[in-house]
Amino acid sequence: MSSLDPIVYNFVNDHSPTVANLIRIEAERQQKNIELIASENYPSDAVRATMASCLTAKYAEGYPECSRYSGRQGRYYGGCQVVDQIEEYCCNKWREVFNTDYHVNVQPHSGTQANISAYMAVLKPGDTILSMSLANGGHLSHCSPVNISGKIFNHIEYGVDKNGFIDYEDFEQKIRFYHPQLVLAGASAYSRIIDFKRMKEIIDAIQLEGMIERNDNYRPYFMIDMAHIAGLIAGGCHPSPFGLADIITSTSQKSLRGPRGGLIFCKLELAKKVDGAVFPTNQGGPLMHVIAGKAVCAEEALTSEFRDYANQVIWNSKAMCNEFQSLGYKIVSGGTDNHLFLIDLTYNYPNLTGREVQEELDKHNITINKNCIPNESRSPMETSGLRIGTPAMTTKGWTSVEFRECARRIDQIIKELDKKKNLKKE
Repeated sequence: MSSLDPIVYNFVNDHSPTVANLIRIEAERQQKNIELIASENYPSDAVRATMASCLTAKYAEGYPECSRYSGRQGRYYGGCQVVDQIEEYCCNKWREVFNTDYHVNVQPHSGTQANISAYMAVLKPGDTILSMSLANGGHLSHCSPVNISGKIFNHIEYGVDKNGFIDYEDFEQKIRFYHPQLVLAGASAYSRIIDFKRMKEIIDAIQLEGMIERNDNYRPYFMIDMAHIAGLIAGGCHPSPFGLADIITSTSQKSLRGPRGGLIFCKLELAKKVDGAVFPTNQGGPLMHVIAGKAVCAEEALTSEFRDYANQVIWNSKAMCNEFQSLGYKIVSGGTDNHLFLIDLTYNYPNLTGREVQEELDKHNITINKNCIPNESRSPMETSGLRIGTPAMTTKGWTSVEFRECARRIDQIIKELDKKKNLKKE
């Protein structure tokens, strides 16, 4: 348990022993487990304390009574003088983190809420979005048919080449042929640097050709979802999308180590549309305790310690990935440039599913997630791959030494699982 957990436990226990006991059990699980889910992390005690503050009781529909690029100002409830200052401070801090003059909206409750709001700011129902295929590393909220985004908008996919890298030629061809209204970059399970600059150059070239050759005004919006890599960008370890994209979305947890919540950045000319798409179109009152936590997170991201952390995340990811490769595992794309990598089980262990390995590792207090691989043959609930990330255990102080040792331990567990499964077949 962290230093804050006993306080939380005692307060809750006085009112609900059942809930308090479950909190205690989960705290113990988090303390003893090796956390390798790429999208999970541990916020600081300062962030957690902020989220447990009196701000959780304040309703503040609308936007601060101050100057906003969008022009949307004023709350629908009284008593918002203090939370106005908090929200404005939070926005300013995030501009500082990413060294940008983009407009910022810190109200989205999640990354998916941020994405849906971004789409609705600039698109009409039925418009076409080009995004990375879910099976190739994209995200549900990037217009998957099972997500609301895929039910509202038409979806075209680009993917990866035979080596597991983004297929930029496919990306270009899809834009030329389909003329999507929005082009989306970003992923939830892609281990390489995303060349945002190259994508922007492709979009601009196609737009220019259309103006010259066909006298048309085709110009898609370029949106980037940096949820997974935002902390790496803040730490100077991944090329920045700012100055390239029209709209940028993110979460504040994952590699940023903040509270669970969403962020939207956009060019100033889109500020009014974006703010209106968040509130009142897509959600009601903002979570002021979470926004305050986002502000604390931004302050932490501005420190030299955070830059060191971001670099360590990548060093640890490369070290663990290399260790798996030395043990004979096939890694999608052959390696990693960021905080995660994908193991293709079909190469060494075709009889094992990602789900089976995930469940077996759980028994050994190692938490990972099953994941689809390119050209996946199994269902998303079974999968042929594993996604492994290093942000959380890096927060706990792990170095490359511990990550390499962990890779060897996982290898032992997988070998034993495969042996047991083969014996059952016999």
